[in-house]
Amino acid sequence: MDVKIESSWKEALKDEFQKSYFEQIVMSLKHEKASGKTIYPPGNLIFNAFDKTPFDKVKVVILGQDPYHGPGQAHGLCFSVQKGIKPPPSLVNIYKEMNTDLGIPIADTGDLTPWAENGVLLLNAMLTVRAGEPASHSKIGWENFTDAVIKRLSDTKEGLVFLLWGKFAQDKQVLIDATRHYILKAAHPSPFSVDKGFYGCRHFSKTNEILVKQGKEPVNWQL
Repeated sequence: MDVKIESSWKEALKDEFQKSYFEQIVMSLKHEKASGKTIYPPGNLIFNAFDKTPFDKVKVVILGQDPYHGPGQAHGLCFSVQKGIKPPPSLVNIYKEMNTDLGIPIADTGDLTPWAENGVLLLNAMLTVRAGEPASHSKIGWENFTDAVIKRLSDTKEGLVFLLWGKFAQDKQVLIDATRHYILKAAHPSPFSVDKGFYGCRHFSKTNEILVKQGKEPVNWQL
């Protein structure tokens, strides 16, 4: 099956694209589109996280759950929204923590593309969603694919920093070899849990300390 995705990822994940579960994902999406359903993000942005952060450039992985399900929001990067769209509450809370941690002014854009281009893989566990229906594609097979992505990164790279915010992301820890990589955990930045351990986690400065210690370029978190 020919999948339009950045070439280093295409090579790293070539076996996954041939598996029956991946064919099932494609069939499910085609069927929904044919029946008039709106799916986010648009087809050309489903693999945007991979296109913006090639396999050989990944330094940091932030795990999200599901794309935003409102018009014009999702563009294939977790926690991020397209230019001109107001930053959602979880992202505003991420900015507040960054401001406390690093003194970075709170951005008025919600587009995290510069992070992705700086080596931060912004990976949702589900890569698509039906308009207005959160988690509507949680059963079509995406987690088989994104779990394989996490495992491939864990098995073939050294010294990545995984930021696991909230229980859903932390459950993915079983896929990561903690003897080869760094895992930072905190509460989810959602308004419902941000005061339970996201504020004060200092994950942005800690990530850069880890990268610098390995002789890697720190992430420029400023947008």
